[in-house]
Order: sequence, then structure tokens, then C-alpha cells
Amino acid sequence: MIALIKLSPVILLTAMMMLSGFGYWDLDILVIAPIVTVYGAIIAAVVDKFSFQDLVDAAVENVKEMQLVFFILMLAYALAEAFMATGVGASIINVSLNFGLSARTVAVTAFIVSSILSIATGSSWGTFAAAAPIFLWLNHIVGGDIIITVGAIAGGSCFGDNIGLISDTTVVSSGIQEVDVIDRVRHQGVWSVGCLIISAIIFFLLGLSQPDTVGSASDAIAQIPDEVWATLEEQRPAAVELLNQVSAGVPVYMVIPLIVVIGTAVAGVPTLACLGMGLIASFGFGMIAGTTSPFEFLGLIQSGFEGAGSWVIIMMMWVGAFGGIMGKMDAFKPLSDLVIKISGSVRQLMFWNGILSLLGNAALADEMTQIVTIGPIIKTITDNNVVTSEEEMYKLRLRNATFSDALGVFGSQFIPWHVYIAFFMGIAQSIYPLHQFRAFDLMKYNVMAMLAVVTILLFTLTGLDRLVPFFRIPSEPEAQLKKNI
Repeated sequence: MIALIKLSPVILLTAMMMLSGFGYWDLDILVIAPIVTVYGAIIAAVVDKFSFQDLVDAAVENVKEMQLVFFILMLAYALAEAFMATGVGASIINVSLNFGLSARTVAVTAFIVSSILSIATGSSWGTFAAAAPIFLWLNHIVGGDIIITVGAIAGGSCFGDNIGLISDTTVVSSGIQEVDVIDRVRHQGVWSVGCLIISAIIFFLLGLSQPDTVGSASDAIAQIPDEVWATLEEQRPAAVELLNQVSAGVPVYMVIPLIVVIGTAVAGVPTLACLGMGLIASFGFGMIAGTTSPFEFLGLIQSGFEGAGSWVIIMMMWVGAFGGIMGKMDAFKPLSDLVIKISGSVRQLMFWNGILSLLGNAALADEMTQIVTIGPIIKTITDNNVVTSEEEMYKLRLRNATFSDALGVFGSQFIPWHVYIAFFMGIAQSIYPLHQFRAFDLMKYNVMAMLAVVTILLFTLTGLDRLVPFFRIPSEPEAQLKKNI
């Protein structure tokens, strides 16, 4: 009974998020997190007799661990604003569309472009809002299969949200597990790109049965109705700016800032430096292209800082405080005990960590909430129950960070009540009212999400991850469960 009482703040958090997700009230994590933090503090004070100062110290100490993450998030949000406004995103789209597309190639091109665009913007929602108007109407012009194309855009949009340096989910999941973002990208890079390539091949094969009618992006954008523009202006104004840049055209060299960020990351440059060089490159090339000015660029940086500070950083501070209090009273011990009881090896334990992430995502219906709620739990389970060297433990933390993010972002694509599905369907329906979209439409051909979810769990459990460079995690005898020693 005591253990259940200690776990009740997590149960309350889950219940409040589910009620909010189903529309029973209009509260988000910014309000819910302080409520459950205060409730958790009351439980800790009553059950374990902790003083008020003990709980404040535990909360603040946990938040301190996230300071570097806050700076990374601010720069990431600023870089995303810069890439969208200076023409980096538009150049990515234009490079692919200048060749002309047919019904056979529209889905695979939509998938590749949305994947690259999601890396550049760090946002699956922003990418979907920017790419869907072009490719759904282009699909309409060439007579392609609308369900295949929307599944391709959805899967591609999630790619950069899972591995992009400027993605908030990538940064937050890495910060919670106390691993460097660059190390995390290297850890999952070959696996992620492998899923990307296989998915692209599958979309190409699916398109072979379609007609070979050719269309152009300018025709597709010209066909977008006025009411669609109004919807985008209200929900994603940055997408409107990007579409206007696609129509007007931007120099091809505006893709260079993205290459700079990816190249420096691969070279092992620290995350803050990668983001800083991306900002400098986007400003320099934007000035040459005439897409920005010094004062406009400073405004973009300010807007990015405001975007990070007004939501995600505040949310992380409250959730960090919540995690500190829950850790102080060892609230996750019952859940940890259950996972250890059903796990016979380190790989089995890590597999169940992945399942916990997936179930948490389904229960909370929000990937970021799942990351900040389940992330500390799977970290505690791993840290407290696995005996290995610090180097090998770091690899396990990298896998936990990848679990939190991948099974949050890609796992959302198979949860009909998830906020991701609601947003994607809402945008798709608004910009292409000729089809009545359902949740299953986004799932049926979301090949990228299928591959990502299945392979990361299967590879972790079976040890097949050893065949993927940098993706292997330690197992017996180099890492062992305490109970087996």
C-alpha cells in the first residue's frame, strides 16, 4: 500500500494527461506538472517524513542537471527558426522538385524531402504542415494514391524529430539520460539511416503500380485553396513563409547551412558548437541570398529563445523537480522490482524499458510527456540493477534515450488517440478536404514508423544490434543484472 501511495503522483499525472487528451478539460503539461509536483511533495512529506527543505533541495538538484540541456534547447529553437525563415527548408524542397514528379515517384520523394526537412527544422509538426500542402496537392495533380503519400509524409516528418540535433525530443531525451546529443546521434545514426533507406525502397516499389503522369510543385501550390492558406497561417505561420519561398525560389546554396550542421556533428564537434556554426552559416548565406538582414536574423534568434523559454524549458524544470522528489522517496521501486522480476538478462531488462516507453506513450498520448515521465524511470531501473563499467553503462543510457525518443515519436503513429495523430489528421483534412482522413490512413503506409518500432525492440532483445555499427549495447558477461551475481 505504501508503495502504491508513493507511485500515485505518476498515476495522477497519467490520469490528468489522458483526460486532457480526450478533451475533458483544456490543461496541458505546463499546468499539470506543477500540480503533480506539489502533490508528490505532500506524499513524500507525509509518508517518508521529509522536511520541506529536503524536498526543495532534491527538486533543485535534479533541475541543475539539466542546465546544459536548456542552453542547447534555446539554440536549437533559434536554429529551427533561422532554417525555416532564411530559405534552408525551401531549398531542400526545391532541389528535389525541380526534376518533375509522377504518381510513381511522388510518395518516395515526399518521404525523402520530409525526412531531410525534419532534420533541418527539428519539428515533425512543422515539417508535416510545410510538406503536406505541396505533396498532397501534387499527388492530386498526378493521380497518385493519397493514403500512400500521406503515410510517407508522416513517417518522414518523424525522422528528424527522432535524430535531428535541433529536435526538442532528441535534446530532452538525451538530457534526461545524461548522454551527449552528439553521442546519441552517432549511436543510432546507422540504424536510423538504414530504416530510412529501406522505407524509401518500399515507397518506390509501392509507387510502381501508379500512373506516370508528371506534375510540378508550382502547379500544386497554385491549386491550394484560399481557406487552406488561412488555416496554415493560423496554425503554422512558418509553413506559409516556407511555401512562399518555394514558390518564389531560393538559391540552391541555401542548403549548405544544413550540411554544415550535419557535417560538424558527424565530425564529433560538441552540440553547442554545431548549433552555433549552423546559425552563423544560415545568417551568412541568408544575407547573400537576400532572405534575411541583421535585424531580422536577431529577431529570429529572439523568437527561438522565446519559443523554448515559453514552453519546453519551463516544462522541463517542473518535470525535473517532480523527478527529483519522486527519486528522493524511491517511488519507482515497485515498477523497478517488476521489471527486474520478469527480466533474466540485461537485454531483457532493456527490452522492457522499451515496452515501458511505448506503454507510457499510449497512456499519456503525448511523446514529450512520455519522455520526461518514463525517461527517469527507465534510467533508474537501469542504473540501480545493472553492474558494468561506466563506459558500457553509458551505452545503455544511449539506448534508453533512443527508446524514449523513437518509441515516443514513431510509436505515436500507431496510437489513434495520440496528439500526433490528431494534429496530422487535422492538418491533412484542412489542406486537402477532398479526402476524409482517418487515423488508420496515417498508420497503414507509415513504413518508417513500422520499421523503427519493430527493429529497435527486436534488435535489443535478440542482440541483432551487434550487426549495426555503433548500435550494439553490452550484454552478459560484460554487463550483468545484480540479481544474477
